Amino acid sequence: MSLWLTSIVFIPLLGALLLILVPASKSALIRGFSFVVMLIGFIVSLPLFWAFDASSAAFQFVEKVPWIPSIGINYHLGLDGISLLLVLLTTFLGPIVILGSGAIQKHLKGYFISILLLQTGMLGAFLALDLFLFYIFWEVMLIPMYFLIGIWGGLERIYAAVKFFIYTMVGSLLMLVAILWIYFNTTVPGIGHTFDYTQLVQYAHFDVHAQLWLFAAFALAFAIKVPMFPFHTWLPDAHVQAPTAGSVILAGVLLKMGTYGYIRFAMPMFPDGVDHFKPVMIALAVIGIVYGAMVSIAQKDMKKLVAYSSVSHLGFVMLGLFALNAQAVSGALIQMVNHGLSTGALFLLVGVVYDRRHTRMIADYGGIAKVMPWYAAVFTMVALSSIGMPGLNGFIGEFLILVGAFKSHPVWAIIAATGVILAAIYLLWMIRRVFYGPMTHKENESLTDLNLREWATLVPLLIFIVWIGVYPNTFLSKFTVSIQHFLEQTIR
Repeated sequence: MSLWLTSIVFIPLLGALLLILVPASKSALIRGFSFVVMLIGFIVSLPLFWAFDASSAAFQFVEKVPWIPSIGINYHLGLDGISLLLVLLTTFLGPIVILGSGAIQKHLKGYFISILLLQTGMLGAFLALDLFLFYIFWEVMLIPMYFLIGIWGGLERIYAAVKFFIYTMVGSLLMLVAILWIYFNTTVPGIGHTFDYTQLVQYAHFDVHAQLWLFAAFALAFAIKVPMFPFHTWLPDAHVQAPTAGSVILAGVLLKMGTYGYIRFAMPMFPDGVDHFKPVMIALAVIGIVYGAMVSIAQKDMKKLVAYSSVSHLGFVMLGLFALNAQAVSGALIQMVNHGLSTGALFLLVGVVYDRRHTRMIADYGGIAKVMPWYAAVFTMVALSSIGMPGLNGFIGEFLILVGAFKSHPVWAIIAATGVILAAIYLLWMIRRVFYGPMTHKENESLTDLNLREWATLVPLLIFIVWIGVYPNTFLSKFTVSIQHFLEQTIR
């Protein structure tokens, strides 16, 4: 049995354990070692892209061994087209997050240990094919993120961390109850009770009433993590208070746990629940698109503006998933990746000026393109990708989602399309106020442009922003068959 997936999941954990042995005073060694660990994790995962057989919907590179056989729990990992790009996005962002942590000075060892533990939790959740194992990884993510916000965050970090913890824990407990109910009410021939996802999808056939309750429990847990309107209120606080790297992880990967949970577990396991709740889910997704965009327009804090934009952009993902056709679901999956790249880059860029001026208020800037021309150019390019400019990555996802949604729900698709217009308003308006016009604050006259470390964090993101926008089939082709299989499981 190959241990490829196990290596990908646990390299960051091994790095965290070794980091404990490094003296806390060796700050340069701690940073360098953490970067190398994340880089190794990315290098180990990268060949998956070419080794993966895109013509098959089956799980590949599967690892399955009994863990607690007395109650049917297995250590079971596997990868399909749906999880492939999300795993690679996670490992790709790992080294970038480490490089983007230059402003962190206090409790450095604990900070990087937390990030490495979080990486293991996220990768494990994307690869777990046992519901109990998935739940373990799901909860493992919660603890290091809580500490990242609560220790290294802003002035109101404790409030934001506790709010994040409570919201996520409530949803998680409901999901745990549903998982246990499934376990005790499903018998697989020759196996008995099991948490094995591949067996449960095949043999767990519940009546409509049970599916409604089970879907609701899973859907609430995932809706909080997305976060969908009206379960989104923890997100702006968490983003604003988190350190820059924490915001990148939240936007880049952690929010995708919610959307991934729908497409992997909630929807294929409870198709009758999907059929019943689909109108509600689509309505909430579109409300989130418009609401998130309109609230973004009103923001005075750059980081909070980008945070609320996530509510809007992930509303597009949810609309695509519940439109339930190949175009829309393909758009939703590529948009998960796009959001991780573009919004992750926006948070890094906001962190650049915050490190120099220690303020994120839009009114404290103005005219800084004069002293930071390269920064202004990169920021504008990333903002255009987030808006959905043709030729950049955001256009591909939003176009596919809206075309697919228009086929099945034309009115909702037309309303959702206004989110693109609103995104142009709040992002371009922010760019005008921050970069152009007179320089009214003398403190900004001494600002320096992007340094080598900052270029190193941004250039890889810019490459993929353009690549996906110009030739998306490199990535779309990897999950076409898996999405068709998902639709066959889900549509009733």
